[in-house]
Amino acid sequence: MTSNARLLIVEDEEIVAFDIETTLQTLGYDVVGIVTTGEEAIATATHTKPDLVLMDIRLPGKLDGVKAAEEISQRLNIPVVYLTAHADKSTLKRAKITAPFGYILKPFQEDELETTIEIALSRHQSEERLRLALAKEKELNQLKTQFIAITSHEFRTPLTTISSSNDLLERYCRDSMDTKKEKHLRQIKLSVNQMIQLLDDVLLIGRAESGKVELQPMPIDLVEFCHNLVEELQTNAGKQYQIIFTHQGEFTKTCLDINLLRPILSNLLANAVKYSPQGGVVTFHLIRNDTTITFQIKDSGIGIPPEAQKHLFESFHRASNVGKIKGTGLGLSIVKRCVDIHGGEISVDSEVNVGT
Repeated sequence: MTSNARLLIVEDEEIVAFDIETTLQTLGYDVVGIVTTGEEAIATATHTKPDLVLMDIRLPGKLDGVKAAEEISQRLNIPVVYLTAHADKSTLKRAKITAPFGYILKPFQEDELETTIEIALSRHQSEERLRLALAKEKELNQLKTQFIAITSHEFRTPLTTISSSNDLLERYCRDSMDTKKEKHLRQIKLSVNQMIQLLDDVLLIGRAESGKVELQPMPIDLVEFCHNLVEELQTNAGKQYQIIFTHQGEFTKTCLDINLLRPILSNLLANAVKYSPQGGVVTFHLIRNDTTITFQIKDSGIGIPPEAQKHLFESFHRASNVGKIKGTGLGLSIVKRCVDIHGGEISVDSEVNVGT
């Protein structure tokens, strides 16, 4: 035998109960008690905290074995194995609902009883380890989210001060502004904006991972939204890039969450530009097909190596061929989370030095 577990027997027939107790003791188990009703089973399990309960289904009183097992499982998290002579379909159906750890028909064989008990104990231990691990992970995620939120808030205050001071310097130096001063002030503003964007990205990922980002769809003019976004990005991209937007289908009755759609498309389009360092054309196709909307973005840039595509949507991961192209490795992680919250799908097709 692999354990000296403590077991509670719930059986209203005295001779059968004594036989089960004798068998269990022979196998090396510790019997913490023998009770005859569902009410006694709950009370004794609460008091003695056994490792497992052997439960007959047909019991006298208001609570039968199935109801008692459900109560013990939910309130005390103690595994239950049914040990009964009843195997009709209706009884089995009721018993299955309580998710028992085993079901043995009387009369039983000693080795069958031992095997069922050991499997039940092992399964319960595995589930407990998993439950504790998930609880720990949830706690760590909550702590991480709190840390990110606090850090983000603490960083924003000095960044706001820097930005305001930069605006004041621009105003006071207006009459004596030269190329060198203008360059430095512009660099300060750019750096502040990049830092604020980084804080927003990290905060969004933290909130998404903790399940605090909810989908809030609303009717939008999707074509106009995409047009405006392309114009904004085209201005930032410069003349060496051309972003071509096309659309196919009807989009008048489109409901999407703008606050999640914007980071999806802006990150994908910005990446298409950024990873085409020599300039070129970026195509953006919007397609409506029945109830499906497809956004397709294509570039002719450096491409993504096959080994990097496996980790494409992981936070802070960057491909080996990015060289000196700046980035945080957060963009596609944000895209994936926003797509998932929408209930959508994202896929990639890329070849090095050909495009994505």
